[in-house]
Amino acid sequence: MGKETWKFSHNEAANAVFTEGMRKIFEYRDLGVKDATNGDYVAHIVKANGRKDTDEVQHWHVHDCDFQMVYVLKGWAKFEYAGEGVHTIRAGDCINQRPLIPHREIECSPDMELLEIVSPANFETRIVDAPAEAAE
Repeated sequence: MGKETWKFSHNEAANAVFTEGMRKIFEYRDLGVKDATNGDYVAHIVKANGRKDTDEVQHWHVHDCDFQMVYVLKGWAKFEYAGEGVHTIRAGDCINQRPLIPHREIECSPDMELLEIVSPANFETRIVDAPAEAAE
């Protein structure tokens, strides 16, 4: 299916619902883009939920996707990227994660909220070995 089958969508903040998603330490608000683009993209708000469980996002991993952009709406998060080092992203910061870059989440503020846009919507996450230059 091509872009001619994409639909208009309007996701209203007044009706926002956060649910459990792929990471147990976060909650997600689907912005309707996945359905509107027939799964070509997903856009969601990701926010910390206060759980302290260990999650695979904290292990080195890659996403099998073509595009991944993260924009910080509130709070901060610290990530480490293979070949790029540790980056703390704060409200107003944007990261374009190139496809298949190994990375891990180190920590985030309790009020962290991110806008994440990924293509395709249904992407796989794979745990990988830490790169040689990784911080301890």
